[in-house]
Amino acid sequence: MHTGSCLCGQITYEYHGEIHELSRCYCHQCQKAQGGAFVAVAPVDARRFTLTAGRSCLKTFSASPGKVRAFCGECGSPLYSARDDLPEVLRLRVGTLDTPLRVNQQVHAFTDDRPLWYEILDDYPQYPGKRPA
Repeated sequence: MHTGSCLCGQITYEYHGEIHELSRCYCHQCQKAQGGAFVAVAPVDARRFTLTAGRSCLKTFSASPGKVRAFCGECGSPLYSARDDLPEVLRLRVGTLDTPLRVNQQVHAFTDDRPLWYEILDDYPQYPGKRPA
């Protein structure tokens, strides 16, 4: 089991499952949403994800049709995104985890949008655009 929370601690969650994959997305939307060079996300089973506190603080924003980004309305911490066409999957922002995470399967997506000031120094697969299914 994994647990996580937002910066102010109003929202807490549990994830009852394993996290096997991590991706870093460098698209311009993710840069804006995270305020950094990329977002680090893990696909998780939505049925195994539970908010344990702070549901009233949870806000969503739709930057593109069919996709919402969920965040804390108090501190602004991004928590996950969800797509209408994949209701069984949440893309968890792994920086909100309070438990350790070790994954071997990692990728970089939308590397063509990577800021020039950020260099990728690992050997994980890189995709210039969307990662192939």
